[in-house]
Amino acid sequence: MKSRAEDHAVVVGAGPAGLFAARVLADVFGRVTVVERDDPADGDRRGVPQSGHAHDFLARGHQITEEWFPGIGEEMVAGGAHAGDIARDVRWVIAGRPLVRSESGLATVISSRVFREGHLRARVEALPRVRLLGGQDVAGLSFSDDGSVVDGVLLGPGGTGKLPADLVVDASGRGSRTPVWLEEHGHGRVTEEKLKVDVGYATQVVRAPGDAFAGDVCINIVASPDSPRGGACQRVEGDRAVVTLYGVLGDHPPTDPEGFLSFAKSLAAPDIHEVLEVAEPLTEVRRYRFPASLRRRYEQMDSFPRGLLMLGDAVCSLNPRYGQGMAFAAMQALALRDHLAEEEAPTAEAYFRRLTEQVVDPVWNMTLLSDLSFPGVPGERTPELLQVLELVGRTQVAATLDGSLALTCLRVFGLLDPPTALLDPAVQERVHRTLSRQPASTGPEQ
Repeated sequence: MKSRAEDHAVVVGAGPAGLFAARVLADVFGRVTVVERDDPADGDRRGVPQSGHAHDFLARGHQITEEWFPGIGEEMVAGGAHAGDIARDVRWVIAGRPLVRSESGLATVISSRVFREGHLRARVEALPRVRLLGGQDVAGLSFSDDGSVVDGVLLGPGGTGKLPADLVVDASGRGSRTPVWLEEHGHGRVTEEKLKVDVGYATQVVRAPGDAFAGDVCINIVASPDSPRGGACQRVEGDRAVVTLYGVLGDHPPTDPEGFLSFAKSLAAPDIHEVLEVAEPLTEVRRYRFPASLRRRYEQMDSFPRGLLMLGDAVCSLNPRYGQGMAFAAMQALALRDHLAEEEAPTAEAYFRRLTEQVVDPVWNMTLLSDLSFPGVPGERTPELLQVLELVGRTQVAATLDGSLALTCLRVFGLLDPPTALLDPAVQERVHRTLSRQPASTGPEQ
């Protein structure tokens, strides 16, 4: 990786995407400043209204984090988080049926988002080249006179203060204001793609006895076209659990106690409802709505200034019911690392091309495929796509009967393997053999 020891990088946003970006930049730049509008130590930050809901780190996110911050998982467990194997200690229920359990060798650490961010932030702040500047709003980007270069960020009311930078990385999330600033300085408007999913979810933190989980660290009841309601029940720090219920296309869970419990009872499996029945509520039910997945096509822009890159939800914000956000951000930071290793002065064109091909396209397409399996989600369904949806659906059903297929699905869910792994001829042959052994009268629905 080429060193830029005399240069200063600024990261906008101190969420997971910003922290991962800072970790990568600290290996290259002499100084890295992370600017965050909220006080990061406040927990449920104003700019992250979804922070109190259930969050998954997925297997790939856990792997990347351990690579950059060795031992952080053990630190979190020592602080009260819960560790387990993704195939042995996480209860996955698809179409009302549990996936077959196995030993995958793939670790997960379950915690609240605030707890995880706190540990990530502490590790980043301990890096000698990194400074975190909290309570500072970025009011704009500082451009050269001709608008061709971003040379810093503008801080404070009215943007009266300037923080100079040789590189700015915008990791400020879905609400990034960079599209407006680029247009104001003559670079045009970035094209946006949206997929309307209208997901609504509601969350309550409860105190649950340990035996309510029967040894598991998490329960995931996955929504399907036949049962479009789902939920996650995660053991977090201490004896607490975060229970998040969700519904798609406007079928959102209520926030009153009776309605919340009734919605849990309506899921395709009773597991989460059974936990709630023996749990003590610690908070009121909080609601969050996610109207559409959003992708900004920076790789298609004809004009883009030097000295500026984007990362995380600022580039692509995915349907949260898949729990991909934090792992997705870590994977994008890997693309940033690879780019910096090759480029003396990173160019936006090369970076966004790498980011698109290496990370965004595969994950976006996987999410798009899954969302289009719900008939009410708008979008074109070609004969080829319908065939893929049928094969994936059959594979998931077979995974409730075969441990090897269950692990294949979990590796895809965890962003370790691309969704094409489910279509591998050997996998589909095993799916066929597994389903053909089931009696017609008692076998899984197909």
